[in-house]
Amino acid sequence: MKQEVISLTRKQLNKLDIINKANAGFLTVAEAASALGLSERQVQRLKKKVRELGPAAVVHKNSLHTAHNALPSETIDKIVSLKKSDPYVTANFCHFRELLSEHHGIDVSYSTLHSILSNADIKSPKKRRRFKPHRRRKRRPQAGLLLQVDATPFSWFKKDGKKYSIHGAIDDATGQITALYMCKNECLHGYFEMLRRTIHNYGIPMSLYADRHTIFQSPNTERAKIDSSVTVNDTQFGRCLRELSVELIPARSPQAKGRVERLWGTLQSRLPVEFAIRGITTIDAANEFLETYIYAFNSEFAVEPELADSMFHKPSDEMNIDYILCVKEERIVDAGGVFSFSRKSFKVEEGAYSGMIPPNARCKVLTSPKFGIKLQYRGIVFNVLDYIPPKRKPAPAKEPYTPHGVPDDHPYKYGQSLAVKQIYGETYSDIFTMLEDIFLRKMA
Repeated sequence: MKQEVISLTRKQLNKLDIINKANAGFLTVAEAASALGLSERQVQRLKKKVRELGPAAVVHKNSLHTAHNALPSETIDKIVSLKKSDPYVTANFCHFRELLSEHHGIDVSYSTLHSILSNADIKSPKKRRRFKPHRRRKRRPQAGLLLQVDATPFSWFKKDGKKYSIHGAIDDATGQITALYMCKNECLHGYFEMLRRTIHNYGIPMSLYADRHTIFQSPNTERAKIDSSVTVNDTQFGRCLRELSVELIPARSPQAKGRVERLWGTLQSRLPVEFAIRGITTIDAANEFLETYIYAFNSEFAVEPELADSMFHKPSDEMNIDYILCVKEERIVDAGGVFSFSRKSFKVEEGAYSGMIPPNARCKVLTSPKFGIKLQYRGIVFNVLDYIPPKRKPAPAKEPYTPHGVPDDHPYKYGQSLAVKQIYGETYSDIFTMLEDIFLRKMA
């Protein structure tokens, strides 16, 4: 009969050494029991088994055969093979476990998956930073009280080395992503669409926590605190928040809005894998996917708020979000309803209220990819049409100018050389006498 070779662990070798010393008489049963943390009766049994079976006595019999709930070797090989293949090779262990369940029907615990991949010399690509103790800011008690907003540039598509910016917002109380929107770079349009999706999905929040980018506030804001003569105007996004009655809270450091900063680390690890699995390589396709992805993400990472009542509120029926989430600039409309904008002329479309715009009225021009260009006067929005001003009557053609040459004998050309030079012999005293005769005689 072929004898199976058994390899002992360090703990088992230590246990065997103590039992052998007890059998040899170097240790008493009580001393061996104290060293092993066992009862004296159990040590007596181990001494007998070691004398009969040798080193195999310290090995638990269950370790010599496979457990009934162990994963089949085929499943383990498949997990390792998938982890080494594209696109799973860049997924961290936690994300890879979710993808195995979603796309391959393999449900394993994280500890089991970690053990399988570690035994195959596979390490998680997500780096673990050294723990830095710090005091976390307490979450807001209700959802909708505060949203942290930001944008991050990253190479989201594996086959495309270009970086694109995702604009996002996360609720401070629940950790829920309220909206994500991708653009070529961090821009006003991206934040407008992010806020539009937030209002559509959850409602209007009470306040936003953002950095000091000029999209959110004027660069003169800090100077105005020192010099009261400095004028601070609303940015387009700041004006939008004012019309929605949303408070803007500027952060002084990235750590202050750490919740959204940590969100980017998670998404930069997960989204490139999700895009690669679904073959998403364009911004439009990514935005369509992100619109529904946030719900799967929230179900995994969101927490319950301290108070159940939400502070998100829906916009009123008379509020048109499109006319708020747009760029507004002031222009003067002439008596014919014509105004100039972006080096082009537009005219207010004739309608029931178009006649209420007085000549030289200051109106607001609304521009947005949603509706193009419109005109707003006292809360009423008018459609506009392209206007081509009539061409002016051309001025009569002038006769061509013919230059006339100056003759050589003309005094204009050589007058100084032809004129006879006058020689004056009067002295200064003679000149004063002449002036006295002229002025004094006339006065007499």
